[in-house]
Amino acid sequence: MSQITNTIFMIRPVRFRSNEQTIINNFYQKDDSNFDLSLINKKALLEFDIFVKKLKSKGINVIVIDDNENYDTPDSIFPNNWISFHSDGKTVLYPMFAKNRRLERREDILDYLTNQYGFKINSIKDYTHFENKNQYLEGTGSMILDRENKICYAAISVRTNKQVCLNFCNDFSYKPIFFVANQNVQGKRLPIYHTNVMMCIADKFAIICLNSIDSIGERNHVKTILNNSGKEIIEITESQKESFAGNMLQLQGNKSYLVMSKRAYSVLTKNQISAIEKYCSIIYSPLDTIEDYGGGSARCMMAEVFLPKKY
Repeated sequence: MSQITNTIFMIRPVRFRSNEQTIINNFYQKDDSNFDLSLINKKALLEFDIFVKKLKSKGINVIVIDDNENYDTPDSIFPNNWISFHSDGKTVLYPMFAKNRRLERREDILDYLTNQYGFKINSIKDYTHFENKNQYLEGTGSMILDRENKICYAAISVRTNKQVCLNFCNDFSYKPIFFVANQNVQGKRLPIYHTNVMMCIADKFAIICLNSIDSIGERNHVKTILNNSGKEIIEITESQKESFAGNMLQLQGNKSYLVMSKRAYSVLTKNQISAIEKYCSIIYSPLDTIEDYGGGSARCMMAEVFLPKKY
């Protein structure tokens, strides 16, 4: 099973803004109440289009789907939280913390991928009923999947419920590695909302903010699992993490790339860049508006498609 794909789908937003329902536990978001929302959306669209063009120019297959104007879905630009696609033809729907984010789940997207692009969906695993219990698991935001070694890394938070994650791991034969990752918020250590803010798994290396794992035991356990699975650990600081240096995704284009935002790239040291470039090239693109008001970055914007083709 491959760790990386050459196909992703992305949602082009129509009402991007800071989501008042997620800002309560996403401490990367800025309040946009004093700003022109139409201007914020316009800037986000420009960043989105530049990003897509850059990915396509490197041979990455990007399927762009327009957001549905019928719903108020300010975070639709981050589709990896509500769906994931797997190489055995299974598709997973996830329980979402914010009620307005649940509106992002669209059956027409599945129809589009199968009818227009010839992908094969054998079955759909639906965990959304956990929302009735206030239990959430927000896709590959919550879970960092080592697909080759069948290991699932998950930082437990309000949006990453241990029991739901165990269900996923049992259903898809992944070994769960749980820990708590924290960040400084007004003098307190509070859980990071998504694991993919502090961690990225590539085919031969892992980028991780180990200092965000306050428990020495948990930190050492994660290091041991990474080392035993053959990954070189490229460590980032908490300050770098706050500039989304953990929110990266490896993709296959005309060669292997690690994709990140310009902000993330700008805080990496020469040694960190050299460590990454031993294995793959880097693509970065400016995503400042999306990062400031969405509280997510490059990785969150890309939903990987591992589905087999019908023919």
